[in-house]
Amino acid sequence: MKILITDVLHEAGVEFLKKAGDDIEVEASFDISKEELLEKVKDADALIVRSRTKVTREVIEAGKKLKVIGRAGVGVDNIDLKAATERGIVVVNAPEATSITVAEHTLGLILSLARNIPQANASLKSGKWEKKKFLGVELRGKTLGVIGLGRIGSAVAKKAKAFEMKILAYDPYISKERGKELGIEIATLEEVLKNSDFVTLHVPLTKQTYRMIDKQAISKMKNNAYIINCARGGVIDEEALYEALISEKLAGAALDVFEKEPPFDSPLLKLENVIVTPHLGASTEEAQRLASTIVCEEVLKVLRNQPARNVVNMPVVPPEILEKLKGYLPLTEKLGSFGIQIAKGRIKEISIIYCGKLIEIEQVNVLTNSILCGILKPILTEGVNLLNASVIAKNRGIKITEGKREEAEKFESLIILNIKTDAEELSLRGTLVGEEPRIVGIDGYDVSAYPEGRILLVVHEDKPGMIGKVALSLGERNINIASMQVGRKKKGEPQLMVIYVDHKITKDVEKKIAEIEGVYKVRSVEL
Repeated sequence: MKILITDVLHEAGVEFLKKAGDDIEVEASFDISKEELLEKVKDADALIVRSRTKVTREVIEAGKKLKVIGRAGVGVDNIDLKAATERGIVVVNAPEATSITVAEHTLGLILSLARNIPQANASLKSGKWEKKKFLGVELRGKTLGVIGLGRIGSAVAKKAKAFEMKILAYDPYISKERGKELGIEIATLEEVLKNSDFVTLHVPLTKQTYRMIDKQAISKMKNNAYIINCARGGVIDEEALYEALISEKLAGAALDVFEKEPPFDSPLLKLENVIVTPHLGASTEEAQRLASTIVCEEVLKVLRNQPARNVVNMPVVPPEILEKLKGYLPLTEKLGSFGIQIAKGRIKEISIIYCGKLIEIEQVNVLTNSILCGILKPILTEGVNLLNASVIAKNRGIKITEGKREEAEKFESLIILNIKTDAEELSLRGTLVGEEPRIVGIDGYDVSAYPEGRILLVVHEDKPGMIGKVALSLGERNINIASMQVGRKKKGEPQLMVIYVDHKITKDVEKKIAEIEGVYKVRSVEL
């Protein structure tokens, strides 16, 4: 069996594969071009990459013999998971390899910001003795705001306690009770931004987290606060950050990642109060060795039909059952993603009811985990997949129940998702129309919504003129309406507007629509 490695790996993993047996052939072609990759992958049983190689659908389709793709690290942004899953190719990674390394780098940047270490070093080496210029601040007694309490965020919080810092954290999947057990105060995102002296980000880059730290979010931060990003480029609006730094709203920033890498054109690199490193978070000898050995072990397990631990995209399900479930997987993940974006508060319970012909299918737990992936992925940096989603949810104190019933209303099959938070309860219904996913119920309202694109939900009073007022408000903000549907439960009761738009709905837009007389609730979704 041929294993093709196309990015530089620590030699420990490569040596492990070379000694694995006579049936294993290892070909290392570093810095391979796209054309060379398409040719070499044709006879490969396994492909191992880091972040440089883009494993596109074209590459996956060229790999006729591919059984497994390994990513030596955490993020799999560079791998087309959908294409791999459709081909039955297992994708594995090494999520635990870099947690400590990235956490330590984060603490190093926090210390560097607090004491101006890089600037003082550069000044002294240039022949200056500017002791007064580099007056710093102590970490003791300061509040560290941690956004995202996965493996890395939790490690950062634990280490920051050694500096006698107060830890305030935002993670919509961690209860306040669980926070107390960890010695961390759980708060809303707004509370974290408002009360923290240092804010550090540890979230994945998703549609929901893209530029989550924008101009509006920065305006809520303390004056003279510091921000650190060792997560993913793109979670901070760099233009808004630049404005906040030159206006001295923020005292400083430390960035290991950028929306565009390398960021040579970024004006942030010219600011004295910005510390930058070239995506070094995972760059230690120990982390690279661990990532290499873990992913190589996982790839070998898959090739030898042994259970792998870090499967990203698919569980071990008999082919005949997977064939029956395959059409529902896109629906279930979209249903979960839809739900988490419109639910307010911290999730306490999730119940899922499978109706109609779905009751005949074994292993519907795969669909449950798919729903949980949609719910958990927007905020967690750790690998959430079809194998571990329920475990991760339960570890975060979320109660999960499954049920089945024969009656499926007017559909052949129906999935009912109920989400209970500490603030409200939400119910969604989804089905397949032909092979297309469709949301057919939102909190008791009958709808027929495609779970794609940008969607605005408005609950409003049942009276003439409401549709016009909402449409006018969107038009005034240059937001084009693509399509719309309106429904109600009974005459005189509140109506639900489902509006598809061509532009992003910001929190400011939501707020303006919510201020319209007769509007009761506004939510936006991006899928």
